[in-house]
Amino acid sequence: MVLSKFLDHKEDFLLNLLNNNYSKETIYNYERDLFLFELFLSVNNIDFIDINKKSIVLFKDFLRSGDYVFYLKSEDPSGKHFFPKEKLASRSINRILSSLRSYLKYLIDFDLPTPISPDSVKLVKTERKESQVAEMSDLIRLIEFPTMWEKNNFVQLRNRAILETLFSTGMRISELASLNRDQINDEGKIYIMGKGKKQRFVYLTQRAIDHIFKYLELRDDDFPALFIPYRGGRNGKIGDRISINYIQERIAFYRKKLGIVVPTSAHSLRHGFATYLAEEGANPAAIQILLGHESLQTTNKYVHGSDKYAEETHRKFHPLK
Repeated sequence: MVLSKFLDHKEDFLLNLLNNNYSKETIYNYERDLFLFELFLSVNNIDFIDINKKSIVLFKDFLRSGDYVFYLKSEDPSGKHFFPKEKLASRSINRILSSLRSYLKYLIDFDLPTPISPDSVKLVKTERKESQVAEMSDLIRLIEFPTMWEKNNFVQLRNRAILETLFSTGMRISELASLNRDQINDEGKIYIMGKGKKQRFVYLTQRAIDHIFKYLELRDDDFPALFIPYRGGRNGKIGDRISINYIQERIAFYRKKLGIVVPTSAHSLRHGFATYLAEEGANPAAIQILLGHESLQTTNKYVHGSDKYAEETHRKFHPLK
């Protein structure tokens, strides 16, 4: 089928986000989410101006059932609007519904025709999932694995430094890929621009500093990026920043080779950073600052996700020994 139903003023909505200083990644996510709603309208031959509360119910089912996957294959062969080729989790569905809400609010703010109220787009109930993080010993094995596995010395030292940095600081993978060489010093205190353009300090352990400088000793270039590809970047030239996808792929590969059962990614290293700080007795408010979270509630899902910490608390403080 061919996409036949489009959202009026969508481009103006995205431009408004740009003018309000939203990041390119955030704007892309909004565009991608609204594309799915356009796909739903096209499949069901519904004009946007005719949607109602029932349409939203059907849209939720379109997402929940995974029906969108079949239509994406023909409608988006380029993969511009990438979505998992499987059923979406409830949190992903809610993100898409929230994007639609924001678009409807934009229409109202600019006195444009709006078929339903943003409040008519109700979010779905999310599953309560206990957070999982690999054992500390497994995370250490993962971080050290490039030294044993990678044959190329440059790749070996660079990938080890990447994993050491992720676990040392708890930073997001996008924040790591944006690091420049001039942000690194002997003190290991780095000032970074995080999600939502929020700025904060993160801190390298001495171990991480040592591995970064070992890697930098091999560099004979003057490229500003801290971590660069070994052979050409995304634009085919050496000096580009290392790809986030490459980092994720190597972590997945290392995990598989090591036989680590718990799903482990770059985000898992951030999760592990917070969990094991909490297990050592770190203040949740301090962990919140280190992670760059807006809300302590977001941090608590890491802190409270530690079964080991809960068990030790029970054994230590239960009144009937």
